[in-house]
Amino acid sequence: MIHEVQLRHPDVIFLAEAFTRPKLMKGLAKLGFTQSYTYFTWRTQRWELEQYLTELTSYPEHDFYRPNFFVNTPDILPYHLQGGEPWMFKSRVALAATLSSSYGIYNGFELLEHEPIPGREEYLDSEKYEIKVRDWDKPGNIKPYITELNRIRRQNPALQQTSNLHFLPIQDSNVIGFIKESVDQTNAVAVAIALSHDPHEIWLPLGDVQIGPPDDRRNIAAVENLITGERHALDWGGIHLRIDPMRDPALLFRCLA
Repeated sequence: MIHEVQLRHPDVIFLAEAFTRPKLMKGLAKLGFTQSYTYFTWRTQRWELEQYLTELTSYPEHDFYRPNFFVNTPDILPYHLQGGEPWMFKSRVALAATLSSSYGIYNGFELLEHEPIPGREEYLDSEKYEIKVRDWDKPGNIKPYITELNRIRRQNPALQQTSNLHFLPIQDSNVIGFIKESVDQTNAVAVAIALSHDPHEIWLPLGDVQIGPPDDRRNIAAVENLITGERHALDWGGIHLRIDPMRDPALLFRCLA
């Protein structure tokens, strides 16, 4: 059916909405589903995220598996969101929006909805069982934050693909850092995201990373903050950063050679 539909309507997207065993999920992708659900929703530690993304971006998975990173779904309210902490919601959506070419949020995430059925990863008042009327401008919402992430994604092709990903060896295990390059290698973005609520002082090592087209690879000379526009030259092969998750758990930079 997928083949027949796409012969007539090649822009139709088929999503394999399956949280199940890895072999079955990969089998569905091989059968032609355009996008696939992933285990991102439950990957919270840095080593888990790095291990999982390495799998998804390596051979053979990167040839057939196109991941969609959902931060939550109508069926799933993960435990790490049940505290309703704004920094955690921002951290998770920043991870999803920068690590994967496709990401998704379920209604209410931007309003920090987080009340669960006690002891379960499920919303207490789910749209599966009732019609919900929301105040989309409810105080405390993170709509502007998500809007800014989407703006940055639109302006940086490096964030519109999944495979060209290189993790950075940050000493703090509660901060994940990586660089992504666009398919044509003309755009590179460096990202550092806090995975815990406390402030972090980190060294972002970039001195050994080269960017640019294959015939003109160069070391990174400076970075430009994609939120503030500030530029910082590399010093001793990197840059010293402070992340205050209570303000913004994610730092995003365009890399300049």
